[in-house]
Amino acid sequence: MKAIIPTGGRGTRMRPLTFSANKHFIPVANKPLVFYPIEKVAETGIKDVAITYNPGGMDEVETALGDGSRWGLKFTYILQEKPLGLANIVEVCEDFLAGSSFLFHLGDNIFADGIRQAFDYFVKNKPNGLVTMLHHPENKRMGVPYFDKNKKLLKYVEKPENPPHDFAIPGLYFADSNFFKCFKGKDRIKPSARGEFEIPSAFQWMIDHGFNVEVIEYSGKWLDPGKFDDWLNANEYLLSRDLQANMGSEIDRTSEIKGKVSIGVHTKIRSSKLNGPVVIGDNVIIENSEIGPFASIGSDCEVLNSKIKRSVLMDGVRVSGVANRPIEDSLIGTDSEITGLNNRSVKTNLFIGEKCKIQI
Repeated sequence: MKAIIPTGGRGTRMRPLTFSANKHFIPVANKPLVFYPIEKVAETGIKDVAITYNPGGMDEVETALGDGSRWGLKFTYILQEKPLGLANIVEVCEDFLAGSSFLFHLGDNIFADGIRQAFDYFVKNKPNGLVTMLHHPENKRMGVPYFDKNKKLLKYVEKPENPPHDFAIPGLYFADSNFFKCFKGKDRIKPSARGEFEIPSAFQWMIDHGFNVEVIEYSGKWLDPGKFDDWLNANEYLLSRDLQANMGSEIDRTSEIKGKVSIGVHTKIRSSKLNGPVVIGDNVIIENSEIGPFASIGSDCEVLNSKIKRSVLMDGVRVSGVANRPIEDSLIGTDSEITGLNNRSVKTNLFIGEKCKIQI
């Protein structure tokens, strides 16, 4: 069995940051988003993984991920030439799969409690296809499963106006080689109104042609940090639940730590207060500042005379002089610079792209 993880897409809901950054490599709890799917796939025991990318994205993706050996995996990079939808991502991997069944895990979904249950079910029961489902209060903006009176999957509808229940289908799918029959023949699937080959269409084709497609409920925590608020919520959740305390650098005696904090190497913290959960990367300087709770500070950052909480700072961000205008509920792109010009005591909310310079 093999796996597919996509790293393409335009990330329109995360603009302006994604004008210059691939959404899959924006950090959540100081770890690139796509690392979470990779880790969960590795936990299943699968070794061969296709990483798909869009034109112009190969260098960034391969530089960030390497050959997969850091996770005990072997990566094969596959180009999706045009943004033709999720089903097309699987289609371009047909030669890579070479008849093998596969797991398809979206690169921007986090299944925080792992995917082993669904994986084991697929391997043991051998349906032709398997989709996961979970309870979601806004399922009408997602794919929704419909069942017959015997609770067998009848159809799979994308963004229905009036869902019959609160189940939705997140970004984790399984199938055998019969999946590829939907792209062949006179009755092959067609692009949707937005010009894409939708993943529900592929599974619906399988259902309509007598293949056994089943559904399994995912009972763990699922995170979909596709929007600004969702990103901050995911960052807060993962810091609260999974952060392991680590002191990779010493702090001076005038600094204080409260709660769970992880600090990288070659980091200097002076006359500051850290309110966990907080994660701080390598080569960071923090002076006369208060950080946290729920803050992720990337590597090579500098925070001087400032207060930051419930925010994500990507690598190379410099913040100074905003102690009286604390940065809160913010996502700040790589190599940006934030400086304070006055002493008004109000909070500052920011969502900015890379290499910005802002005075407040």
